[in-house]
Order: sequence, then structure tokens, then C-alpha cells
Amino acid sequence: MFSQALAHSHSSSNTLVSILTPVIKDLSLISATTAVGLLFAIAFFIEEKKGFLTQESFRVKRLLQLSMLIWVITLVGSIFIELANILDEGLLSAFNATVLRSFLQQTVIGRVFLAQLIFSLAATFISYRSRKVGAVYWALAITLFATILPIFQSHSSGLSNHTLAIGSLVFHVIFITLWVGGVIGLIVISPKERAASLSRFSSFALWAAVIVTFSGAVNAYSRLNFLSAWSSPYSSLVLLKIVLTGLLIAFGAKHRSYIIAKKPTETFSLLSVEIVVMVLTVGVGGWLSTLNPPEHPGVPSQPPAPNLSRLFWSYSPDALFLGILILATSLYIRGVVLLSRRGDKWPMGRTVAFIFGVAFADYATSGGIGIYASYAFSYHMISHMIIGMIAPIGFVLSAPLTLALRTLPIGRTENERGIRGSVITLIHSKVLNFYTNPIVVLAIFDGSLFLLYMTPLFSAMMHSHTGHLIMDIHFLLSGYLFFHVIIGVDPNPRKVPHIVRIIILFAAMSIHAFFSISLLSTSSLLDGGYFASLHRTWNTDLLVDQHLGGSIGWAMGEIPILLALVATFIQWVRDDSREAKRIDRAAERADAMGEDDELSEYNRYLAQLRGHDREIGQ
Repeated sequence: MFSQALAHSHSSSNTLVSILTPVIKDLSLISATTAVGLLFAIAFFIEEKKGFLTQESFRVKRLLQLSMLIWVITLVGSIFIELANILDEGLLSAFNATVLRSFLQQTVIGRVFLAQLIFSLAATFISYRSRKVGAVYWALAITLFATILPIFQSHSSGLSNHTLAIGSLVFHVIFITLWVGGVIGLIVISPKERAASLSRFSSFALWAAVIVTFSGAVNAYSRLNFLSAWSSPYSSLVLLKIVLTGLLIAFGAKHRSYIIAKKPTETFSLLSVEIVVMVLTVGVGGWLSTLNPPEHPGVPSQPPAPNLSRLFWSYSPDALFLGILILATSLYIRGVVLLSRRGDKWPMGRTVAFIFGVAFADYATSGGIGIYASYAFSYHMISHMIIGMIAPIGFVLSAPLTLALRTLPIGRTENERGIRGSVITLIHSKVLNFYTNPIVVLAIFDGSLFLLYMTPLFSAMMHSHTGHLIMDIHFLLSGYLFFHVIIGVDPNPRKVPHIVRIIILFAAMSIHAFFSISLLSTSSLLDGGYFASLHRTWNTDLLVDQHLGGSIGWAMGEIPILLALVATFIQWVRDDSREAKRIDRAAERADAMGEDDELSEYNRYLAQLRGHDREIGQ
């Protein structure tokens, strides 16, 4: 029934449904954006006291709870409106329990709506119960995640260059939501907090404006044929949104001039006008999401058989992962520049290591290997090894946490932890203490291989771009966590002895070899028919290709672990050398002051024990 209904247009014959569709959509977007802004204000604008919310925060929380309630109600309404549109019947037809259950369980769009509703309820609950800033951070992250969920089943996912369309739209939605929400947050907080936060938000708004403009341009390019599509209603809305975004950037520039001139009255007046333009921008964005682009490019052709030239020089951007890498690189460079301006030096080797990590991660996802990883298991395994075992080494050795702690802003008062204090609290939290346990790290790093490849999970993830993205992020994060514990130079909540690190490395090597042997021994395909459905004309023996992937995983997986083993031995020797020098310096100080050093005290203690033993023996 749904497969036939989904072929229909979303325009309903029912007038009420047609009217309610954009209204509910825009109301949901505005309430979610308001919730993000209020959470953003509580987390970063309003002063907290050693991690706890203040009275001003609880005042804003009352408005937050109202916006969350409206968001949840409009999400429920959106489910019924969307179902009525799909059925192409009146609104009452969507209230059939059986039909509604089938919609939520059996269709992609229904499952997305259900997931979005669940996450919104979770964020609402956390916001209501929150007493600490840490809980507000979690609520903000969950709310942002819920706002981008529909993107993965939107019109962009049907485009031939869907990776570019989806990735750019995710960044566009996240940062325009934070930008618009941040302005809403500034308006509702007290004048004192607003004056203290304007400069901080101005810096963030500049970053957001650049990202929103660039990602919007990329998304428009991925959706439209620039030669013939600009006369359509869809492109007219795109142009209107571009104009509104330009106005917002102009407002931001004017804000900075008022902040520099210390004119708070003019700033607040401009904020009032700016919020109207922002609401219009969000409304246009919601309207766009209900329309189909005027043209859909054709289905992309299969890449030709791989060769060295294509593997090294082909490039097809995975916009979402590439955007993450670009943002991380921008923040890293900003940190290094801030240190340089202060007169502090940042080791060049760490910057080179970061570039190394970014380059390999990008090559494994958007380069030649990343392209062919979607068409053959063997290349998928090469991509997995690069992004999970080679790129993380570069990121770990670049010490991003240390750079962040040296450049992030501190609290405005003694009682406020600020962003840097929150990061320090996270580093020493029980959660991170658990995840940096060597046994847990080993289970995540190697145990997840069996969970992914030896279960139907691999088939489910290979059939969607979202699944590919989740796998890539998991590989990178699990690899980073593993090598952070083994050879990391950043702060670690627990001190892992070098002998334990070596044991973990040998265990990882053994488990990885066992996993590769398991792949070589398989007699059936693990992908659930995904690679067969591609009908590729090269490397057609899928089982042989799967066995090749096992061999590649074994060979490529051992080399990074061996390098980490060598690095661990070097670190062990250096630590022993530093400890010996420390003991020598302590002995010199004690000798200069006429006192016993640690070694002398220890020898005297042993002598006392021997004397005590002799007395007992007598």
C-alpha cells in the first residue's frame, strides 16, 4: 500500500492538509530553532557557578520548556500531516491506528519521524531535569541531531551527487540553526549577560556565516542545473534565501562595529530587526524542504575498473566527512595562530602529524580509495584500515586536546568554568575514565570488527549513505581512542603502565589476525547482496574479492600496531630516562641541603627491616 502511495505527489487534495503542511513545518522548525538558541544561551552565554546553573538560567529554562513542548506537539502533528499527504486523503484518515503503526514501522520517512520524536522527548526530559551545564550540553547535542535527521531522507538523498547534497545541507542546517538560535538566546537573556556575551557570540557568528554561505552555495549547486532551472519557483526561493542570508551577514558586520564602539542600545535594536529576518530565513528553508528541486540529475555511472592512476587521482567529495575535516583543520590552525600571537611555540611535528591525519582520512573517504570502497569489499577494507588505523595515529600525535586547553577561553569569573573548564571536567569524568580503560578500548577497537562484519549489521549499513558515514566515523573514533591510550600525548584520565600498553598491543594484533583469518575462511558473502546489486563489470568474483579484503586487512592492520609497539618502547625508555634524571636532581638537592635523598632513605628503610628480621630470628 505504501509503495503505491509514495509514488504520488505530496500535494494533497484536501485543502486543510495543504494549508497545514507548510504551517506545521515552519512552526516545528521555529520552535526547534528557539529551543537550540535557548540551550545555546544557557550553555555559553549565561554565567554558571562551578558547573551549576544560576537563577538566570532557570528563568530561561521556563521559556525553553515551552519551546520544547511546542516542538514535540508539532512533530506529532507533522506525522499525521505527512501520513495524510502520502495517503492523499483527508486528515482523519491518518488517525487509523493500524495505518499509523505501519507508517512508523515500515517506511523510511515514518521511522525518521519516530526517531526525531524520540530524540526530541529525550532532549526535553534532559532539559527539564538539568541542574548542571554538562546536561545542557547533552540536550543541545541531542536537539541538533534531531533537527538534521530528516535531511537523510529528504529530496537531497535522491540526487545523483547525494553525498555532496546531504553533507552540505547538514552543515547548512546545523550552523544556521545555531546562528539564528543564538540571536534568539541573546534577546531573552538579561541585559547584563547580553553585554558580556555579545563579543563571544560575534566571533561565533562570523564562523557560522561563512559556513552557512558556503554550504548553501554548494547545496544549491548540487540540486540545480544552473543553465535552465533558475526560472522555477524552487530556485526563486533559493535566491530569496541567498538575499536574506546576505542581510544577516550585513547585520553581523554592523553588530561588530557596535560592539567595538560599545553601543549596547543600538546593538539590541539591531537584534530585534535581525531576528525578524532570521525567522523569515528559517521559514523559507522550511518551505524549500517541502518542494522537489526542478531537475534531478541522472543516476551516476559506475566507475571504470580501478588502476593506479584512478586510485591516486580520482576525487569525489563526501561532503559531510570532508566538512568535518575542514572544520577541524580550521579550528586547529586557529589554535596554532592564537598561540603564535601570544608568543608561545607549538611543535611543528604536531602540526605535520595533524596534516598527515587529515590527508589520509580524506583520501580514505573522498579520494580514489573512498570512491571504490563503495563498489568492492577489498577497497572497502583498504579504506577501513586507513581511516581506522593510519589516520588516527596522525590525529593522536597532533595533540588536539592539549592545543584546545591552551587556547579555549576561560570563565569570565572565578566561579565560571568556561569552555576550557568544561573540557577539563570531561577529561577527568567517570565516563571518560571508563572508556580509556585498556580492556574497554581493546573491546571497542577489535571487538566491533566482529560485531560489524560477522552480523547483518554490515549489510544494513552498506545499503545507505548514512550507514557508510556511521562506519567511517566509528572507525576513526575507535582508532583515535585506541592509539590515544597507547601512544597519546594528550591528557589521559588514567595512567596506563607501559607494560600494560604492550600487552594490549599484542592482544590487538592477535585478535586482528584472528578476524582476518575468519574473513579468509568465509564461504558466503557478508554484504547481504549489496555488492551483487551493483552489477559491476570488473572483479566480478565477489567471494574472492571478500577473501582479498581479509588478506588486506591482515597485512595493513599489523603494520600500524607494530609502529605503535615501537613507539611505546621508545616512550618507555624516555620515561625511565626522565625518572632517572628526576631522582638525580632530587639527590643533588638533598646533598646540597645536607639531607638524605630518596635512595638513601629507601636503603635505610631496608636496613631497618633486616635488623628487625635478625631480632626476630634471635
